Amino acid sequence: MNLQSERIADACRQLGLYALPEAWPSIAEHHIAQEGSYADFIEKLLAEELKAKTQRTKATLLKFAGLPNIKTLEEYDFNFASGVPKAQLTELSGLSFIERHENVVMLGPSGVGKTHLAIALGYKAIMASTKVRFITAADLMLQLATAHNQGKLKTYLQRVVMSPKLLIIDEIGYLPFGREEANFFFNVVAKRYERGSTLLTSNLPFSQWAAAFANDTTLTAAMLDRLLHHCHVIQISGESYRLKEKKKIGIAPILGEI
Repeated sequence: MNLQSERIADACRQLGLYALPEAWPSIAEHHIAQEGSYADFIEKLLAEELKAKTQRTKATLLKFAGLPNIKTLEEYDFNFASGVPKAQLTELSGLSFIERHENVVMLGPSGVGKTHLAIALGYKAIMASTKVRFITAADLMLQLATAHNQGKLKTYLQRVVMSPKLLIIDEIGYLPFGREEANFFFNVVAKRYERGSTLLTSNLPFSQWAAAFANDTTLTAAMLDRLLHHCHVIQISGESYRLKEKKKIGIAPILGEI
């Protein structure tokens, strides 16, 4: 690298143009061969930097989201999961529900792919440069309780609960909440009401949610009122996808042994 290239690279670093030091020589060489204008050259440089910036943003958002893995709608086996409303999910994948601050609730038995679909919508939103956070209900309650005990609840609510445009809370109802936890969860739903989209998954029908929230029917009704006001409810039925995979290799439990 000659002195001029070093000066260009240093100037790019000071300006926060991290893609240009490596990209500009090849862009310049191609530009000279094409006999393009100075404006074309500048435009191509800026386009390269914007592309790199978008990729960095997506990487940062993906790290913040905390997705347990990467899933896509294209990977989901809709042929096997005949009880999944594909048209409704395809519409949601357009992500306009996030801009309208609408919620999504996915209900269905264990193993039918609720978490896969929730992650897929979250990943789709991240690739559209939308801030997303994924967390299980149990982990959310644990973190809320810890923040409360440390006197940092307000900060946690702002950073984790309120800052994402889409908050995904997985596995509602798998573990019942105590009264304090139920109050925490109600606070989450109430704070995000009409201010951000929340996506929940649960193996329980709404009629059984009170049992998961300390048997507090009043609190549960108030929470559902806010949650379902602007909401897309996705009812999923069918056989467990995980059980299907076990059957393929001959280790599925016999019905009488379950």
